[in-house]
Amino acid sequence: MPSTVNHADLRQVYGAGRLARLLWAARCLVCSEPGEDGWELCHRCRITLPDNEAPCRRCAIPLAVPTPGAAGADPGFLPDGCDACTTAPPPIDLVHAPFLYAPPLDRLLPRFKFHQDLAAGRLLSGLMATRLPPTRRAGWQSAVLVPVPLHRRRLRSRGYDQGLELARPLARGLGIPLSARLLQRTRHTSAQSSLDADERRDNLRDAFSVTAAPPPHVVLVDDVMTTGTTLHAAAEALLAAGTRRVDAWVCARVP
Repeated sequence: MPSTVNHADLRQVYGAGRLARLLWAARCLVCSEPGEDGWELCHRCRITLPDNEAPCRRCAIPLAVPTPGAAGADPGFLPDGCDACTTAPPPIDLVHAPFLYAPPLDRLLPRFKFHQDLAAGRLLSGLMATRLPPTRRAGWQSAVLVPVPLHRRRLRSRGYDQGLELARPLARGLGIPLSARLLQRTRHTSAQSSLDADERRDNLRDAFSVTAAPPPHVVLVDDVMTTGTTLHAAAEALLAAGTRRVDAWVCARVP
């Protein structure tokens, strides 16, 4: 069942008194119906958000949950890790991906990332905030949010960094420190979407550098996790520079 959106958290992320909210009624960015409680998502689209209900702790891939009442099933059990992460632990300790890359997010995320729809980015950042469990939020108060950066060539082409656009309101609204320039993309790479898994790893080898002594605990912020190659490359650079733990916070996981 989809979780209830906490609109108080949305107001923390964006602020409740913006002039635009006074002048124009919010419309749903998915279907253009009136937004719910002043936000750019209607009730019908909100309840269809594709929750990532039983993800692997370390890569967020959705896993099967034992059917309640089945032989040997433990009610309330959620698997802690997939076989791949248990066999070869990735450099990221925990990935929080509250949603799956499925409708309607598979429309909103490309609009935000490739078509300069910053309103979609604000909505996605707000939804990420509402789906952060209180225990995880408390555990991240001593961490630093670090957006996964674009190379300057791609930044000039796109005009904005989607990771930073997600991370900035999250840091402001939830009171978690942000370091926007700690991680740099030092090498221009091919678009990951056109490559297979092995090519993705080769493409990102030595693509990131750390500009200063990193904090002990970093939470990387990005829009979508597909294979995890980009996040792993960024995490490896941070760990090599002295970070002791790297987590990741993305909006959606590709199943």
